[in-house]
Amino acid sequence: QGPVASERVCSSDVTEMSILGDTGNDVNEYHFTTAYEVASATYATSFSVYAQESNPNGMAFNSDGTKMYIIGYNGDDVNEYSLTTAFDVSTATYAQNFSVATEQLNPEGLAFNNEGTKMFVIGLSDRDVSQYNLATPFDVSTATYIQNFSVSDQDTGPKGVTFNAEGTKMFVVGSTGDKVHEYNLDNPATQTVANNTAINDITFNTTGATGIDPATDLP
Repeated sequence: QGPVASERVCSSDVTEMSILGDTGNDVNEYHFTTAYEVASATYATSFSVYAQESNPNGMAFNSDGTKMYIIGYNGDDVNEYSLTTAFDVSTATYAQNFSVATEQLNPEGLAFNNEGTKMFVIGLSDRDVSQYNLATPFDVSTATYIQNFSVSDQDTGPKGVTFNAEGTKMFVVGSTGDKVHEYNLDNPATQTVANNTAINDITFNTTGATGIDPATDLP
């Protein structure tokens, strides 16, 4: 349970929370007695990712929690783990990796679409989001680079990326402006920045934001 947290991901029913620690190079798991209530969280277990990534920054799970993905600076790659029990990191075993170094040096975060056929990686060096298509859902070894989208005009220190359930909105959080930036993806060829006052400024909560989880109930 290190003092520097890089990313947080909750289970689909929000009764479990996994926090990626940059200092300990591990994933720490917490259980909620009340869903969505962080005050009810208790520490459960941890899983070290140091053998694959000594500077982890981003984390994601597949839709049913049987796969976990870690991305970081040291390898500039996505590391895939298989979990025998959904969202239980103590049951994780390393499976394989996929390099994103050609497109992203210093990758910070990653996200998948609901079906696992698309993977998105956000990076600090180029300040953009890279899209990959996966021939086999949630299997990173089948990923192929497709395109990228720059977010540098909104934040020069992008840290995390996520999408709404329909895939029509993209959300990027950054450490430079400490804001969540919302993008409309109704027409992927003409992405535009959307001003959403409900999520425009998060400085009252944190500074140096490092991650963002899938959006729920945003206006």
